[in-house]
Amino acid sequence: MAPHDARPSVLYVTDLAYEARGRRYCDEDIFLSSRLRETFDVALCHPRDAAALLDGFDTVVVRNSGPVLHHREAYDAFVARARATGARVCNTLDGRGDMAGKQYLVDLSRAGFPVIPTVDRAADLGLLPASEGYVTKPKRGADSVGLRFTERPELPEGSDGTLLVQPRIDFRHEVSFYFVDHDFQYALHAPDPERRWVLEPYAANADDLAFARRFVEWNTLTHGIQRVDACRTREGGLLLVELEDLNPYLSLDRVAEEVREAFVERMTACVRDLRV
Repeated sequence: MAPHDARPSVLYVTDLAYEARGRRYCDEDIFLSSRLRETFDVALCHPRDAAALLDGFDTVVVRNSGPVLHHREAYDAFVARARATGARVCNTLDGRGDMAGKQYLVDLSRAGFPVIPTVDRAADLGLLPASEGYVTKPKRGADSVGLRFTERPELPEGSDGTLLVQPRIDFRHEVSFYFVDHDFQYALHAPDPERRWVLEPYAANADDLAFARRFVEWNTLTHGIQRVDACRTREGGLLLVELEDLNPYLSLDRVAEEVREAFVERMTACVRDLRV
């Protein structure tokens, strides 16, 4: 740990070389880490190195580190080490959204939440509504890795509990709501469903925010950034697509400067408060 007369230190976990379709994760982390450096001593590291390095820092910030499935053993070692040492991690390691896999989509669907209908067992395929197509995805997937599209709902033999099946939804557009802790920051939407990463600012109304907050309140994340992804159905309602509470990409290049500055200030406070 840093001496009392030194600035608090942050280990910023990111994969600057990770390539994502339609956006540059590295640009966002170069920007955010540079702004955090105004308050903290910051060092960047790859997710594969985080477990070995975390002891030397006051706080660990996990950002655009790429899908965990690409470095599962390293991530599990990091989580185990952080919990064993009581390390301060942002996001805290207690979320039950994507941080814990995608089981939450099955649980929320069963509980009647406004989420895309989701099952993970062959015996439950009949619970899905009729659709022109279906998608199968791994529970530990991310960034469309492992997606498979079928005409009928189906699960390969022996895959119960490891894969999700959902109907393909005919939606108007996708919209994302961004929170730091439980504080709403901004919303973005993709007007063209075929260009889902061409995002524009979205003026969320009271119903939209009530929808998003329902999932933020359901989550058990103590501190950190989370993104509530939803789709607007042809009937006008919202359905949850994803509750990203591990390392959500923020699309900060798509928001106005004053919104971006407010986000940086709130994120800085979140990281600082972890030291209390």
